[in-house]
Amino acid sequence: MQFSKSTDYALHALIHLGGSRNGHNIGIKELSATLGVSESYLSKIMSKLRQDGIVRAVPGVNGGYELARPADHITFLDVIQVIEGRQQLFECSNSNSRQHLLLGDEDAAEKQQPKGCECLVKRVMDGAEQHLYSYLREHTLQFVLDEAAKRCSHEENKK
Repeated sequence: MQFSKSTDYALHALIHLGGSRNGHNIGIKELSATLGVSESYLSKIMSKLRQDGIVRAVPGVNGGYELARPADHITFLDVIQVIEGRQQLFECSNSNSRQHLLLGDEDAAEKQQPKGCECLVKRVMDGAEQHLYSYLREHTLQFVLDEAAKRCSHEENKK
């Protein structure tokens, strides 16, 4: 499993917005220069984030983007689902095979589930996905901003 570059750019752009002084908006030119990505590509990413209510577009000559809600209310999972989509990561595609039926969960079959009871491989993969989602849900943009601030203050104390 690999997340797209768009997710990488979205997360970094949001961290940059979250760290802006006094919550000032940041223009697409500055964001694209900071991230080293084209304005048109980043604009498409920011448009998705705006449509989902993660960022707000500020119109005008000095306009740009700003976070639509506090950084501690934007999780990594929120961003990933906007960019990558909300589909399941694993889909059991072998549901009609003999092996699938052998790996089927007997308890699920006893509970009157449809023919071809739940595959044990799918159960493991779904469990892993839930752990991943839980971890990503626990980590917000603010977590990264706080960690970065700690590093900066630690580096300042070294001098």
